[in-house]
Amino acid sequence: MTPPSIARVGIVAKTNLVAAADHLTRLTAYLAARGLVPVLDTDTAALLPGPRPAETRTRDVLAGEVDLVVVLGGDGTLLGMASRIAQVGRDVPILGVNFGSLGFLTETRIDEMDATLASVLDGTATYDERVMLRAEVERGAGILDRRVVLNDVVFTKAALSRIVEMSVSVGGLPVTTVKADGLIVATATGSTAYNLAVGGPIVHPRVDAMVLTPIAPHTLTNRPIVIPGHEVIEVRPHVAAGTDEIFVTYDGQSGYPLRPHDIVRIHRAERTLRLVKSPGRSYFELLHEKLHWGERLPQGSGG
Repeated sequence: MTPPSIARVGIVAKTNLVAAADHLTRLTAYLAARGLVPVLDTDTAALLPGPRPAETRTRDVLAGEVDLVVVLGGDGTLLGMASRIAQVGRDVPILGVNFGSLGFLTETRIDEMDATLASVLDGTATYDERVMLRAEVERGAGILDRRVVLNDVVFTKAALSRIVEMSVSVGGLPVTTVKADGLIVATATGSTAYNLAVGGPIVHPRVDAMVLTPIAPHTLTNRPIVIPGHEVIEVRPHVAAGTDEIFVTYDGQSGYPLRPHDIVRIHRAERTLRLVKSPGRSYFELLHEKLHWGERLPQGSGG
């Protein structure tokens, strides 16, 4: 029997992922056969051959109307839905099904989708509780914007800008002035994303921590640092009046330029995100599979 808490299942595929069409057809039929209501986002429904399902929603609306979300695609698609779920303030788990990309978050393979989904509906699935970050931008006397992210808040320079400068404080105490191409504030989950690409540390997702990682720092003394997850980080960009040199982006999905005297405060979000775990695969096995982490290099490949 399907647990009564799950009655409506949202289905979201990567935009223009034509390869998912057959799987979408099979998935909607499977859910309907179990007496559940499949709700597809509008773009995903367009991938289906023939008439569209009766229930379609935009992604923003869908997040507030379902009890489970199945994402078919890559981590970017999942991050977009994670943010939407956080914004509506609901505890909606996500089952991420990987379609050929690196996929740290969409860790379930397509051949595992049926079994993993069945475990969710039968109440036997296991979940990862992932910490998210809330970012607030203070401009003048008010709050300009509030966002919730799963991976990271990133500060970068404009394409033709020189090195940018930012003052960083933690827990109300000044920590450093970063002179670099940018700065990443990442969750443990986000440590294997952009943070890892620029040389930041891998942090196990069960560790209550945030990572501050400069991007191509101007001085070797600016190094990544791991800080307690309960702290509040403040970033004050040094932006000259009349220029848009520093941009803030959220999970690589959206962002905007910062102005002089803006303050960006980042802290742990009130809610966590529940990710459905792929059966029989630990986090370290995922590192081995995705990054070949811990494997010995072939003989003769070193310096």
